[in-house]
Amino acid sequence: MVRLNKIYTRTGDDGTTGLASGERRSKADLRVEAYGAIDETNAAIGVARAALAESEPTLVAMLARIQNDLFDLGADLATPADAPRAEGALRIVDSQVKRLEQEIDQLNSELQPLKSFILPGGSNAAAALHMARTIARRAERTMVALRATPGESVDAPAMQYVNRLSDLLFVASRIANDRGAADILWTPGQNR
Repeated sequence: MVRLNKIYTRTGDDGTTGLASGERRSKADLRVEAYGAIDETNAAIGVARAALAESEPTLVAMLARIQNDLFDLGADLATPADAPRAEGALRIVDSQVKRLEQEIDQLNSELQPLKSFILPGGSNAAAALHMARTIARRAERTMVALRATPGESVDAPAMQYVNRLSDLLFVASRIANDRGAADILWTPGQNR
């Protein structure tokens, strides 16, 4: 269990932070950037949940589970595989990825197929979900860069989870837009 007795420690005043392994890294390190982007995604999902205001209880419950998963993902990323304390570390697992896939399919079954790209927006909740989606995509790009860095790794389930997450957030935005009825479609070349 996590205990936070003191919020500030002054240990990061030198521009470093501690990984779950105890190792100190620059706050500009790709691993720190990756789990920071996951944290930002989580906060954006919190904004979306607040905007939904319980109007979509099934979606709100999904998003709450995802927020918890994102803490798992952050812990996963904060513990390099080769770290001294990596054995027994919290990792994203295949069942979490499968659950996202099932939820994407469940939500998507309520929607009409798209005939155009969607402009991010519509309802406040949909706009917040689009913002969370784009932040999740940035987190994914950072995780890909981290995985490509010599001496670093990111487990496959973590990569799959963040990839599916942005898909789920896209579909969720359509649900929040009156099941797609309030989606704003892109009109190519409209303002030429």
